[in-house]
Amino acid sequence: MSDTEIKVRDREALLFHSSGRPGKIEITASKPLTTQRDLSLAYSPGVAVPCLEIAKNPATAYDYTSKGNIVAVISNGTAVLGLGNLGALASKPVMEGKAVLFKRFADVDGFDLEVSTEDVDEFVNCVRFLGASFGGINLEDIKAPECFIIEQRLREVMDIPVFHDDQHGTAIIAASGLINACDLTGRKLEDIKLVINGAGAAAIACCELVKSMGVAHDNVIMCDSRGVIYKGREDGMNQWKSAHAADTDARSLDDAMKGADAFFGLSVKGAVTSAMVKSMAKQPIIFAMANPDPEISPEEVAAIRDDAICATGRSDYPNQINNVLGFPYIFRGALDVQASTINEDMKIAAAHAVASLAREDVPDEVAAAYSGRRLQYGPEYIIPAPFDPRLITAVPKAVAQAAMDSGVARRPIIDMEEYENQLRGRLDPTAAHLQLISDYVRAHPKRIAFAEGEEETVIRAAVAYRNSGYGTPILIGREDRIHESAKKLGIESLDGVEISNAALSKHNAEYAEFLYQRLQRKGFLWRDCQRMVNQKRNVFASVMVAKGHADGLITGLTRNFNRSFADVAGVIDAKPGEIPMGLSIAIAKGRTVFIADTRVHNLPNAEELAEIAIQAAAKARQMGHEPRVAMVSHSTFGNPYSEDTDRIREAVGILESSNVDFEFDGDMAVDVALDTELLKLYPFCRLSGPANVLVMPALHAATTASKLLDKLGGGTVVGPVMIGLEKPAQIAQMGATVNDLVNLAALAAHEAEHG
Repeated sequence: MSDTEIKVRDREALLFHSSGRPGKIEITASKPLTTQRDLSLAYSPGVAVPCLEIAKNPATAYDYTSKGNIVAVISNGTAVLGLGNLGALASKPVMEGKAVLFKRFADVDGFDLEVSTEDVDEFVNCVRFLGASFGGINLEDIKAPECFIIEQRLREVMDIPVFHDDQHGTAIIAASGLINACDLTGRKLEDIKLVINGAGAAAIACCELVKSMGVAHDNVIMCDSRGVIYKGREDGMNQWKSAHAADTDARSLDDAMKGADAFFGLSVKGAVTSAMVKSMAKQPIIFAMANPDPEISPEEVAAIRDDAICATGRSDYPNQINNVLGFPYIFRGALDVQASTINEDMKIAAAHAVASLAREDVPDEVAAAYSGRRLQYGPEYIIPAPFDPRLITAVPKAVAQAAMDSGVARRPIIDMEEYENQLRGRLDPTAAHLQLISDYVRAHPKRIAFAEGEEETVIRAAVAYRNSGYGTPILIGREDRIHESAKKLGIESLDGVEISNAALSKHNAEYAEFLYQRLQRKGFLWRDCQRMVNQKRNVFASVMVAKGHADGLITGLTRNFNRSFADVAGVIDAKPGEIPMGLSIAIAKGRTVFIADTRVHNLPNAEELAEIAIQAAAKARQMGHEPRVAMVSHSTFGNPYSEDTDRIREAVGILESSNVDFEFDGDMAVDVALDTELLKLYPFCRLSGPANVLVMPALHAATTASKLLDKLGGGTVVGPVMIGLEKPAQIAQMGATVNDLVNLAALAAHEAEHG
């Protein structure tokens, strides 16, 4: 059993759903509803204005309401998971869960609707008349063959996407896995012989999709509980099965499997035997997707053949065929272009987009979700992991483009690059705020030294920096070690990545002399400086930056901040009139707050607090925010008074006499600084709105606050970002991810350009 399996007890599941507010969803207002004016705009009389506009032009409903971001998750409960016909009410926990997945993975608002009827006409009429409320319809857990009829009829009468995920979601992810399995085994889709066991909703959809992608009709044999679905068979047939009847002499699954290249199982546990697997072609592709237990387990396949590629529907095996990789992002793309339907072109585009992600380097966030297991394209990783953050950009973008190309998009996207930025910002707000910096760095690429160049995380960050178009990364380390690690990571080429061995560098003597001139009157001999340049990579990288051979440096992954900072500060001075400090950038609930100093000053005095405020405000302004600085304390304007807050009030006085060009005030408690209503209790306060720069009274308070925000979730913390040094040098936190390092490298490159 894999260490990724999650065991859930019945009692635990019931407590999860019943504790606190029962269920899994709630409605949160997206507009302020604090004042009487807010209420007048949200409801009467203000609401009448958009009503009249929509009556004149129905298309404006997408502008004035949330229709364009709402998907109805609808079921009658006739096929709930693997539990059978439980009825509409008992399906509600599943439908709420589906709504939560829509929100979690694609920022789509899902509303669950349980329809208490098994009559097709009644169900269709119920749903069709609700179309004005939603941007799309996700049908769920409806048994076959009624699900085929319901979906087809609703697609004919509704002008919004109607998508039965049990069919098409499974088909899209299975198809993406098939694309990569064929790639790894040197096959082409049009040549493979495929056997599909099962003839329900998902099986039919899989068959139709792979055929539309190029698999030859005559090369597919479908089986049901009665055996092969062949031309001329009458027993247990319907129109959907008949469409895929094969011209074959095979009559059993055993017959069909002989010489087959690939197998899709959407049937029952144990349907596939060892003999069947033995009879398949070389490097067989076996997708045993029955839930909760596959037609044959990967362990059973491995005991028979060592050349097979396996996938299942379970999370405790590699290559999970998981619908969550598809449906949230497919609807995201369809909604964003106001598509009238989800057609075959859009499904195929989604399958190819998902498949392509599996071939790319896997982000650290994904590895962390899987207990640090290294995921790399190959037989045990042909499908991306559900927590891959790149899905939110790759799949909707592909689906939206396919919708436009196929003529079903009513609001085409003009700037696809900007759309990709918006998608990234939906789930990673940091990206939206860093995007301008990233764009600037691409236009002004820089050379950034990565001091800990032999570390796998650093190598991957350097490659990501190169691939992002930010400039040239320089890995400090031994060339053989770096190339060996890169090969182990599956990185085919380090072209565009420089490697510099400190001990062998042609600049060694020059760097040692530079360091000696700085440190000779601080007790260091020339040989000490030479040793430091040869052996201390932080020192070597810092001198490289100081001498202009690199534009900035990144370090800190393997050493604590104080040691790394001491190495850097021994080479790079503070900017004239400034002090080195750390600035953390916290982004949550649509707002950004800068927190200082989270790195250097243990208990800053009044002058240091004032300087920290000035530098933090300047950085906030550089990043596009008009600074409002709060000098934070445990008290608010002297209540309760303590001597500890004297230096904070003195710092405010220094700012007053300095005639700074930003808003500031203090001392004040953090809740007052961030809350509009609490600020109104202090009408004399200089801040015109909630603070966006918090100058903390001490290092322990600043560090605790930023790390607490980071670990509690609900937002993102970037940094701490080092500012105040004469040359760009960023010191990451120990254990930083590839994404953290790349963000800091981009910030260092941006600083190198702006000084």
